[in-house]
Amino acid sequence: MPRILAIDYGQKRTGIAVTDEMQIIASGLTTIPSATAIAFLKDYFSKEKVELVLIGEPKQMNGEPSQSASIIKGFVTHFTNHFPDMKVVRVDERFTSKMAFQTMIDSGLNKKQRQNKALIDEISATIMLQDYLSRKTF
Repeated sequence: MPRILAIDYGQKRTGIAVTDEMQIIASGLTTIPSATAIAFLKDYFSKEKVELVLIGEPKQMNGEPSQSASIIKGFVTHFTNHFPDMKVVRVDERFTSKMAFQTMIDSGLNKKQRQNKALIDEISATIMLQDYLSRKTF
């Protein structure tokens, strides 16, 4: 069974998470510089079978697009130009960064470790993906 991949795209960094082959568990894969996202994904897709990519959709509390929405919309266009056959689903990413930070606290990471923004991005992608899996009907 192919994997599902989640992308928490940001202006500087991009967190990436992926499912196991049975699409049961979401795990953080890595955080990369956003400028290298397409090259990283080309390489990853050449090695692993992925059937679906989730891309975070930043929204404000009232459901309106946030300030970073235009940056991510540009990435989505760039992504679909490079991977026209890949199915893309946009998912609400509200609160994922706060949830990621709380996860780091709950995991016992010290203050210095919690300041690792790359880890927050990776955990955020994992939370988006696990949330998607929990709502997915088989």
